[in-house]
Amino acid sequence: MESGSRAAMAPALERSKHREHTPAPTRRTLLAGVAALGALGAAGCSRVATASTEDGGDLLERLRAAGVVRLGIAGEIPFGYIDKDGELTGEAPELAKVIFKRLGVDKVQPVPTEFGSLIPGLNSQQFDVVAAGMYVNPERCEQVIFADPDYQMLDSFIVRKGNPKGLRNYQDVVEKKARFATGTGYAEIQYAVDAGYPEGDILIVPDQVAGLNAVEAGRADVFAGTALTTREVVKKSSKAESTEPFKPLVDGEPHVDGGAFAFRPTETKLRDAFNTELHKLKKSGELLRILKPFGFTEAEMTDLTAKELCGG
Repeated sequence: MESGSRAAMAPALERSKHREHTPAPTRRTLLAGVAALGALGAAGCSRVATASTEDGGDLLERLRAAGVVRLGIAGEIPFGYIDKDGELTGEAPELAKVIFKRLGVDKVQPVPTEFGSLIPGLNSQQFDVVAAGMYVNPERCEQVIFADPDYQMLDSFIVRKGNPKGLRNYQDVVEKKARFATGTGYAEIQYAVDAGYPEGDILIVPDQVAGLNAVEAGRADVFAGTALTTREVVKKSSKAESTEPFKPLVDGEPHVDGGAFAFRPTETKLRDAFNTELHKLKKSGELLRILKPFGFTEAEMTDLTAKELCGG
C-alpha cells in the first residue's frame, strides 16, 4: 500500500487491484501543517502545461529545464509525508529524489493533498507526479499511467488488544458483524464490499491515525489498511494491535497489491524513463536500501508490473 492503508473515499467504487478505492480517483489526511505547506509550495511554482509537442509528451525535458519536479503526496507515513522538521520524506519521495536526480532533475517539491484528490490533482496539473505509494488497479489505470511497482504489500487490521472478535480477514469482519473502518480512497473499501460488507456501513476516516483512534475509542472494531502502516501506527498504543498480514481476495483469488508512481496519460516518455532507472535500482539492490528506513523489507520487494496489475 501500499497499504498500509489508504483511507476513505467515495463516490464511485474502484476495484482495488491498488492500494485503493476512490472518490473520483484516489490516500490521506495531512499531518499538521502540511496543507499550509502545500499551499505555499503550489503558489511558489507556476503550473507546467501538459500540452505535448510530440508523442509521449515533453514533460521530462521541461522538468530538466526547470530543475524541479512537483510531487503529489498524501501525508501518509511511511509512503509520503512532511516530517516533524518540515522536511519532505517517505518511501516515495526519497525514491523520487534518487530517480529524478538520475534523470537530470535535481529538486523535488511537495504538493500535499488528500489521497482522494491525488489523481484529480495530477490530471489538473497541480503537480507533475503522484509520489504516494498508490496501489495500481484497473480503475486507476483508466485515468493515469503507472510506473512498475516499487513495492508490494499485504493488508492488515488494527484491532483491540488481544483481538477479542478474532478478526483476521474481511470474511471474518462480515461473519462477525464487526464495525468496520478504513481510510479515504483506500483499496480496502472495495475488498470489504467484495466480501459482503455493506458499503453504507463502512466508517470512512481520514487516515490510519484516525483509524487507530476509532478502534481505541470503541467507535470501530477494526480498521483495515496496509500491513506496514497498521504495524507502524500501533507501536505506541496500549489499547490496540495489528493483525498478521494477509492477502485479500479479488474475484475469489488471493491478491497482492503493488504501489507505484503515477503520471498523466500523455507523459509516456517520462514514465518510461522513470521505469528504466527504477529497474536499475531493483537489480542493484539499491531500491531496498532506500526503502528500508521506512520499514520495508525484502518481503516487500517485487517484480510485479503495472501491466499485470492494470489487468493487461
